Amino acid sequence: MRLNKFISHHTTYSRREADKLIFDGKVKVNGKVITNPAYDVEDGDKVSVNGKPVKRSTKYTCIVYNKPKGELVTKKDDRGRRTIYDSLPAKFKHFIPVGRLDFASEGLLILTDSPKVAHALMNSDLPRVYKLRIKGNITPEMEEAMREGVEVGSEGAHEKSNQEKIKLEPFLNYQIIKNDPKYSTIKVAIKEGKNRELRRFFAHFGRDVLDLKRLSYGWVSLNALPTGKTRYFDKREYKLLKEYLKKVDK
Repeated sequence: MRLNKFISHHTTYSRREADKLIFDGKVKVNGKVITNPAYDVEDGDKVSVNGKPVKRSTKYTCIVYNKPKGELVTKKDDRGRRTIYDSLPAKFKHFIPVGRLDFASEGLLILTDSPKVAHALMNSDLPRVYKLRIKGNITPEMEEAMREGVEVGSEGAHEKSNQEKIKLEPFLNYQIIKNDPKYSTIKVAIKEGKNRELRRFFAHFGRDVLDLKRLSYGWVSLNALPTGKTRYFDKREYKLLKEYLKKVDK
């Protein structure tokens, strides 16, 4: 494991903070100062930061946050906009978000103090379920694209995105709750959700997404958690997570 990743995994330091500590000569491996963040830490190596040994942690904590609209999933924003860390309790300030929800989106966001868990969940194909309200109706052409997949352009993408076209995979599932010429409501399940995938999908068909809320991520559901509140994983969720990590580690 890379040295900077090892430190962020087993301490409260972020990856960026770990990099600075390493560059500043404050990190030793087996008593020797190491200034390369990419140094490979092996089993049995003894790592210290500022003279204090780093204890290898095998425990981790996961929480669910019901993110409101109007918050960014980032540590800081250069435009001074509110981030999730402005709302989260101080004890969760070093937690890593599993994926993102954009500024205008809301709903379930998993956070963890384990980079390994965050990486495994972010790079999984676990179903992400969303409820959307769009302006306009849902056409047979849109339903076909949900079932078959479609290539979309940059409409609906983030303003800083450099991806002009992306191929969207078929939705895992969808349920039309209301189909009306003015406003429609739909629940969809997809396996990624990156690059504003849903907003780009509906923009491709000339539909604005008015509301987008994530309801679940894999086996973890929002249920009745109030907006802006957090909760810890329950026993069942931890059990299923451990089983999942064992499966992906094979």
